[in-house]
Amino acid sequence: MIWLSEVEFIFLGTGGGRFVTISQIRHTGGIRFVSPIDLQLDPGPGAIVYSSQAKLNPSRVKAILISHCHPDHYCDGEVFVEAMTSGMTEKRGVLVAPRSVISGNEVCGPCISRYHRSMPEMVYEVKPGDEVKLSSVVVRAVEARHADPDTVGFRFKLPSGDIGYTSDTEYFQGMAEHYNGVRLLILCVLRPREAPWRGHMCTDDAVKILGEVRAELAVITDFGMKMVQANPALQAKYIMEKTGVATIAAEDNMRIRMGKKIAVSRGGKEVSLEHFF
Repeated sequence: MIWLSEVEFIFLGTGGGRFVTISQIRHTGGIRFVSPIDLQLDPGPGAIVYSSQAKLNPSRVKAILISHCHPDHYCDGEVFVEAMTSGMTEKRGVLVAPRSVISGNEVCGPCISRYHRSMPEMVYEVKPGDEVKLSSVVVRAVEARHADPDTVGFRFKLPSGDIGYTSDTEYFQGMAEHYNGVRLLILCVLRPREAPWRGHMCTDDAVKILGEVRAELAVITDFGMKMVQANPALQAKYIMEKTGVATIAAEDNMRIRMGKKIAVSRGGKEVSLEHFF
């Protein structure tokens, strides 16, 4: 049975950082929401291809969200704008992104051309605290601390409960306040235990934030090469053991559905959460 207010999304990619992006040892396609609104989050390199491979028509996208101006998070953004606007023939859809992506800043950007910015029906340049309503979903931009100073995370306020997405950020005091009360928290964790990297989270940082945010489920993603080599599933198990919060490592093409319960599926088949633990 499908719960009317449930949300469903698919990881078109779980990789991040330069070397994973170059090698595509993990895909870098971001996350595609398919309900309650068709939305593409952080369309990195290959997002358009992985979307088609997953039989998700990119032209059905109604909103594109980009968290910051680094290629592993924005690279296919303009292609998705073209898909969303029927090949740039219709003024439709919404683009939500921070200043670096839309206007550029002293470090980077813009990464969406003036031509492509002209075609969505609405373009929202957001900073932490700003909210955008997309159908039944309210998206709030939240603080992140990364090499792109305009980077934001996102909090999705949904009928079935809130979802948090940290984007690339280092852990900082007060970070948990942005995600308190979420049912599901998606953390971009580039590196494994005892391998910190400025502007990013490692496994130890995920332990810190989940010690404060008691989510129903945490999902780690956006893995760099050191994390891939360390086995993300083992890192997730360590996080859960330290925090008591159910934690899994995302896999390419893994789907999550959140209604009365949170369900995970791979290869079209639902997988018990206990399988990951």
